[in-house]
Amino acid sequence: MSKDNQKQNLSELCEEYRRYNGFNSADYQTYNVKRGLRNPDGTGVMAGLTNICNVHGFMMADGERVPDKGKLTYRGIDVNDIINACINENRFGYEETAWLLLFGSLPTKTQLEKFKNTLGSLRELPENFVEDMIMKSPSKDIMNKMGRSVLALYSYDENPDDTSLENIMQQSVRLIASLPTAMTYAYQVKKRAFDKGSMFFHPIDLSLSTSESILRALRPDMQFTDSEAKLLDLCMILHAEHGGGNNSTFSARVLSSSGTDTYSAISAAIGSLKGPRHGGANLRVRAMMLELKETVKDWSDEGEIYQFLSDVVNKQKGDGSGLIYGFGHAIYTLSDPRAVILKKTAEKLAEEKGMLKEYNLYKTVEKLTPDVMQNVKKSSKVICANVDFYSGFVYDMLGIPSELFTPLFAVSRIAGWCAHRIEEATYGGRIIRPAYRSMVRSKKYIPISNRD
Repeated sequence: MSKDNQKQNLSELCEEYRRYNGFNSADYQTYNVKRGLRNPDGTGVMAGLTNICNVHGFMMADGERVPDKGKLTYRGIDVNDIINACINENRFGYEETAWLLLFGSLPTKTQLEKFKNTLGSLRELPENFVEDMIMKSPSKDIMNKMGRSVLALYSYDENPDDTSLENIMQQSVRLIASLPTAMTYAYQVKKRAFDKGSMFFHPIDLSLSTSESILRALRPDMQFTDSEAKLLDLCMILHAEHGGGNNSTFSARVLSSSGTDTYSAISAAIGSLKGPRHGGANLRVRAMMLELKETVKDWSDEGEIYQFLSDVVNKQKGDGSGLIYGFGHAIYTLSDPRAVILKKTAEKLAEEKGMLKEYNLYKTVEKLTPDVMQNVKKSSKVICANVDFYSGFVYDMLGIPSELFTPLFAVSRIAGWCAHRIEEATYGGRIIRPAYRSMVRSKKYIPISNRD
C-alpha cells in the first residue's frame, strides 16, 4: 500500500471516529462531573492525604476563593527558608532538599555528607548501559529518552518488583542520583545523531553536587562558575516538589497504588511532565519572548510592549492561542513564591552576564500583563507570573540548550516523585480508581450481513 493510500485510509478512520464520538459540554455540569478532577471553582478534588508538601495561594471565605500571597512548604518548611539558608551559608541545597522530601526531617551534617557521598557513588549508569540503551537508540526528544532509560533500568535491577520500603527507597535514591546522568548522555547523543555536532562524554566526578555534575557534563570544556552552579541548584530546589495533585506526581501515585514497580511509576511521571500542558511551559515563554524582542524596537517603551501583549491576547501574535505564557496558576493568585525567588536571584547573574536589559524586559512584561488581561481580555481573575516565566531566562543565562528545559525540570522533580511514590506505596492501601459515567445507551448487535 502506498503512503498516499495509507494517509487516505487513516483520514477515513478518523472521520469514522468523529461520527460516533463526542460529548455535549453541558453534560459535564448536568452529571456533576469534576472535569480534570477539579471543582467548579477551580480547586482540585481531594484525592488523598500527604505529609510531603503544601501549596498555598488563596483562602476560602463564604465559599469563595480569596487571593493570597503564594507559599510553598516542603515537609512544613517554607522553601524561602531553605533557599535563604543555602545563600547565606554559600552552599548547595538540592541534596538537602531531596533528603527532606524523602525522609521528612532536615539532615544533620553527618547525615547530609553521607547522603551526598551516596548520591555521588550512584551517579554512574550500569556498565554498558549508555552504549546499549542510549547510543544505539537515540531520540530527538530528551524526555522520551529519559523515560525509556528509566524503564530500561528495570532490567539491571536484581529485585525490581519488590515493593518493600527498603527496596523502593534504594531504587529511589539510585534514580535521583542517575537520572541527571541519563539526561546529559541522552543530550550528547542527540547532538551527534540528529544535530550533526560533536558529543562529549566526560568522566564523572563523584565529588560534585548534582548541579555541578550537570553543568560539567554539558560543557565541552567542563568549566563553570560557582555562581552558575548555585543558581542551577536553586532552580532544582524550587522544582523539586509541588504537591501530590500536579499531573506528573499524581501519575506516579496512580501507578504506585496499583502495586507496580518503581521504574514504571517514575517513567509515567516523566511521560506526564513531557506534555506541553505540564512541563513545557517555559519553552513557550521563551518562544513568546523571542518574538517580543524581535517585534518591539524599544524595550524600554511600555506602550510598545503593552501593544504586543494585547496582540498576543487577541491571537494576532504569539502561537495563536491567546495565552500570555508564564502567567496564571491553578493555585497561586497574588504571587508564585518560586517566581519571586527566581526573579530576585536572576538579577545578579544577569548583571554578570551583561543581560540586564533583557532582565528588565521580563520585569516589564510581568508588570504589564495583569493590566492587559483585565483591560483587553476582560478577565477579572487575579494572576501573577509563575515559575515558568523566569526559569527559561535563567537557563538561557546559564547557556543551557532549550531542549533541556523540561528534562531539567524532571531531574529536579524526581525527588518529589519518589517521595510521593514511597508515601503512596507505604500508606495508600487502595488502588486509585475514579469513576466515569457512561453516556452510551443499550444497542442491539447487528449481524455483519445486515449492516449498511
